[in-house]
Formats: sequence, C-alpha cells, structure tokens
Amino acid sequence: MEAMRRKLVWVERPAFLGWGCSECAWVFNPTGPPTGESLAEMQSHFEQKRDREFRSHVCAEHSTTRSKT
Repeated sequence: MEAMRRKLVWVERPAFLGWGCSECAWVFNPTGPPTGESLAEMQSHFEQKRDREFRSHVCAEHSTTRSKT
C-alpha cells in the first residue's frame, strides 16, 4: 500500500484553532495541561504527543469533508 502524503497542518475554523491532517478531518485535541519542569520541556512534550498521535491516526477513520486550509 502506498503511503499517503499527508502532512501536519495548522487548521483555522470557527470552532477550532490548532493542528490537523492535510488529508482528512483529524485534529489534535490535547487532554490535560502541559507537563514538564520548564516551558521548553512542556513544548517538547506537547510536540511529541501531537506528532505521535498524528503518525498513528488512520485517515479512513476520519471524514474527508473538512475544508482544506
């Protein structure tokens, strides 16, 4: 199966502002407050979680009706 050329993109919608998939309606919705001892560590943890969830999501499980940004 050919890998999709999906990308993590910034999404701006009336009810959502954040990261999402370029090929489907998946968006990153972090749960809980950021964790870490410093702002840099909190940012790193946020980015790691976002990237891990993005890599593991399955586009076919999310509607593709999202308007592209």
